[in-house]
Amino acid sequence: MSSLDPANPFAQASDLPYGLPPFRRIREEHYLPAFRVGMAEQLREVRAIVDDATPVTPASVLDPLEASGALLSRVSRVFVNLVSSSITDGLREIEAEVNPLLAAHRDRIVMDAGLFAKISELYARRDEIADEETRRLLMRHHDDMVRAGAALSPGDQERLRAVNQDLAQLAATFREDLRSDTNDLAVHLDDVSRLEGLPADAIAAARAAAQGRGLRGYLLTLILPTGQPALAALKDRQVRQGLHLASVSRGRRDNAYDTRATLTRLVTLRAQRAELLGFENHAAYVVADQTAKTVDQVMQLLTGLVGPAVENARQEQEELTRRLHADGVEGDLQPWDWAYYSELVAQERFSRDASVLRPYFELNSVLREGVFAAAGGLYGLHFVKRDDLHAYADDVDVYEVFDEAGAGVGLVLTDWYTRDSKRGGAWMNAFADQSHLLSQAPVTVINLNLGRPPQGSPTLLTLDEVRTTFHEFGHVLHGLLSDVRYPTLSGTEVPRDCVEFPSQVNEMWAWQPELLRRYARHHETGEALPADTLDAVLSAQSHGQGQQTVEMLAACLLDQAWHQRPASAPQITPEQVDAFEQQVLAGHGLDLPTVPPRYGTTYFEHIFGSDYSAGYYSYLWSEVLDADTVEWFLAGGGLDRALGRRFRDHVLSRGGAVDPMAAVEKVLGRPPRLEPLLERRGLLPVG
Repeated sequence: MSSLDPANPFAQASDLPYGLPPFRRIREEHYLPAFRVGMAEQLREVRAIVDDATPVTPASVLDPLEASGALLSRVSRVFVNLVSSSITDGLREIEAEVNPLLAAHRDRIVMDAGLFAKISELYARRDEIADEETRRLLMRHHDDMVRAGAALSPGDQERLRAVNQDLAQLAATFREDLRSDTNDLAVHLDDVSRLEGLPADAIAAARAAAQGRGLRGYLLTLILPTGQPALAALKDRQVRQGLHLASVSRGRRDNAYDTRATLTRLVTLRAQRAELLGFENHAAYVVADQTAKTVDQVMQLLTGLVGPAVENARQEQEELTRRLHADGVEGDLQPWDWAYYSELVAQERFSRDASVLRPYFELNSVLREGVFAAAGGLYGLHFVKRDDLHAYADDVDVYEVFDEAGAGVGLVLTDWYTRDSKRGGAWMNAFADQSHLLSQAPVTVINLNLGRPPQGSPTLLTLDEVRTTFHEFGHVLHGLLSDVRYPTLSGTEVPRDCVEFPSQVNEMWAWQPELLRRYARHHETGEALPADTLDAVLSAQSHGQGQQTVEMLAACLLDQAWHQRPASAPQITPEQVDAFEQQVLAGHGLDLPTVPPRYGTTYFEHIFGSDYSAGYYSYLWSEVLDADTVEWFLAGGGLDRALGRRFRDHVLSRGGAVDPMAAVEKVLGRPPRLEPLLERRGLLPVG
């Protein structure tokens, strides 16, 4: 029996507050031994459950299963987070070695015949279990094992194990190639005059980005979606064109970072796995255990929104084209023009100037007087920065969270800035999930990719970055406020198509006047955002919804098209990827040249490098619940502690321990309605 060297920092649970990993002690050479011993330990723990001769009960099966793999969890949580946010060449090598091992390890557990027999015995008597959380945990484990192949023949299980290992490695390859291509395609400029229109702090960040790579001049780095923030401000049309083309060319340049061969192989293997498990295609496999339940339900929502969204986008395009021509530019509006002229129209219609707004949205003020203040007003939370606790990078801060009674709740790590070693986008993750069984409090982390200002300069946010900060903190709150027994049901461990619901609801607080008056203050003078400017911000919230809905629908339907292909369909070659993408968009009437998908196929990390495959629809699915819940909050008085308590008690604290749709009905007092979403996105008929 092997054991881990006691000097390895993963060998014991951390003695830091809330089990914060001891980052300063962790070295790359610690990971592989901890992974190997951690996997072996968990297999022994599972074998002990199987060999236990006592009667099969939740206490003899579910409790020890939930408690198994403590060492493996400690090392995995740190490793996965750092691979996403601060990867090195050494971590890349470890990832390439360990991903197939982890896939095989999971398969050994979920396909274990003895464990499945005990889970199945409990499942047959599930109606006898009075506790809803325990019953839902049992159903979760049973369904996960069936969906993972526990009921397959030994031969089919071997085939499935091979597929799963290949899929794990391909997803890692996609992520790494996309990260490299995104870094490689940053737009480098020597002449500052070509950045006219960008605010001073954004120009300074571009200079700092260039210096960080040892370059002269200025570097416009890319964020994950198609639309790049600088497009709304850059006056130089050629620079806008170059930035847009760099964004949409990621992964399809026929070079070392071309992702097409990887993603087509992923699609093929996912279809084969779905067929092996008895599903028509990967999309059907994914949605079967979501709240949507069927592909038809997903497609009904998506396709039903296309017509009104496209009509709205065409009307917006006509207006923007007139504005383009008014500037003396001949010809058609181009995709790299949309954000620029949309912002000009917003300025003229709502007297809203993004460059004037940015000085009022300083990061620390948005965080403390906006995000933290909303969490305090709704849930009684209090955040204290812990300078004595250290994270994995010097610019990552650690906050301790207390409830209204002064009791410690957990930790939040804040990682705001872009770096070459960090994947694109914004996300929340956890180093530890709340669990009463394990006596574990939550340790969460929020990640953005903000441009880093020069030393001593403030970090000023765009409106979209303000929204993103509130959104991702909604996920953080889902983790922090969890109050369940089992880690498998903790926090954000809910069906994928409901996981965005609390985070999308949390966006509402960004635009509530009572909070805006607190956090939207000029970073130099402390002056509050002027009332007329505040009114303009609020009035402009519905501006551009046609374009935004079209780009989201295009991404959702691309995801579905790739993953509704059965294993028997002819394999799409890498050379056919672009044509397939255009065919799908045209088939749904979404082939608007000026409105590309929010993510093109070759840089769609959500579905090819992460776990949103066939699930990107969940943003719109969750928005149905979100829009209705926002109306409920506003009708009840907005930032109100009693409303927050109800939302916390029924949704945020329960994680996967309750049926999410039933939880929403308890909050609203009725089933959710579609109309608030249609109204928000301007999709209701006028008159």
